[in-house]
Amino acid sequence: MRLDFVKMHGLGNDFIVFDAATPESVPSPTALAALANRHTGIGFDQALVLGPARRPGTVAYYRIFNADGREVEQCGNGARCLAALLARRLGLGPGELVMDSPAGLVRAQLQKDGLVSVAMGVPDFAPAALPFVAAGEAPSYTLEAAGETLEIGAVSIGNPHAVIRVASVAAAAVDRLGPAVENHPRFPHRTNVEFLEIVDRQHVRLRVHERGVGETQACGTGACGAVAVGRLRGWLDPNVAVDVPGGRLAVEWQRPDAPIWLTGPTATAFEGHTDL
Repeated sequence: MRLDFVKMHGLGNDFIVFDAATPESVPSPTALAALANRHTGIGFDQALVLGPARRPGTVAYYRIFNADGREVEQCGNGARCLAALLARRLGLGPGELVMDSPAGLVRAQLQKDGLVSVAMGVPDFAPAALPFVAAGEAPSYTLEAAGETLEIGAVSIGNPHAVIRVASVAAAAVDRLGPAVENHPRFPHRTNVEFLEIVDRQHVRLRVHERGVGETQACGTGACGAVAVGRLRGWLDPNVAVDVPGGRLAVEWQRPDAPIWLTGPTATAFEGHTDL
């Protein structure tokens, strides 16, 4: 089976994008995990699968698979890359398009300067939305992981996030705490883990351990989740610059009932094909 793909990235958070007309034409989780291998495969954080539109007013339906081959609900930088690719395929200029995903509809804005913004929905702090095992909704929770007592914020951006505030992302124990929190039994579907350093009310630094991937150069939903928790705790203003290892993203969340917006650059690295 030949698989034609486009390799894209948003600030180093990288993807392969390919079309699949039917669910049966999607490679198996084992095959996807093999393709994700950076030494013997193509190498990527997520595989983004484009299918026909399922709802009126949308241009496509997409699915997301992490580097371990498991399907997940949402991907912010991936959505931005898909919007750029679909706009190019459809011959669209700056403006809005709407995509469909397992987490619901995603509005994208293609800007004149080449940046792409996506509305990632309204952040949901209810533990059941992640899911996260807790007695009730709270601004923060105590979690025992890797021999430490951690204070975390928990939020769904269509996918689960645990946010840990740190004094310095450079010194954060991402490699040790990330997997421990990701696989904690209080997160039945596992979770993404954000390490958040607040520079000031409009500027943060962030490192992210992504579920099923490990640390990535950037994570769009992670940036949104970190800012949402920061806004809930009263630490941040509505517009925040988020510095990740791969560069800078912008996150805007004006009020609790509004969608959270993610903005940043996209790039196409190359196109190719492989035989499965």
